[in-house]
Amino acid sequence: MSIKDNFSPEEWTTVMNGPGRAGAAVVAASPSGITGLLAEGRALALAVRAGLSAPGRTPLLEAMAADLLGPAPERAARQESATSMDDARDQSLQGVRQAAWLVSAKTSPEDAAAYRHLLLKVADEVANAAKEGGFLGIGGEQVNDRERAVLDELRRLLGTEPAPSPLLSPSPDGSGNSN
Repeated sequence: MSIKDNFSPEEWTTVMNGPGRAGAAVVAASPSGITGLLAEGRALALAVRAGLSAPGRTPLLEAMAADLLGPAPERAARQESATSMDDARDQSLQGVRQAAWLVSAKTSPEDAAAYRHLLLKVADEVANAAKEGGFLGIGGEQVNDRERAVLDELRRLLGTEPAPSPLLSPSPDGSGNSN
């Protein structure tokens, strides 16, 4: 019996779409123009591929990798279209939430942890793929506040803690003052 047998076809589609939805939530939080969208799309695809081809994969990630390398699955019923980027972000986060819940409910703790790690890694890679703001590639920042907010939201909904802000890191003397 394959781990995939734990899921209905619709559930498996939700699980398979989870990493893409994690990346899409970041993209929708702060669209980056054509060049940025291309870079973020490429980062999403590379992060999923790297996560599913890494050594020491769990049975869930093995099954996902096999499906990505196999023939294209039949598409499930179309999902609701987003009417704004905020709607797209919210729908993507909801899709991640559903996928993570399914994996947690129907697989081992090791599979669930590996899946959560994959989702966060994809989102992080997408967030770091293109600079936000600036003019003609000058200025801007690698990850802006809206992208950081989505990354923090993903960490919360996946049950991991947001990364501490470097501005709030304690100083070497423990006082909290970095000067």
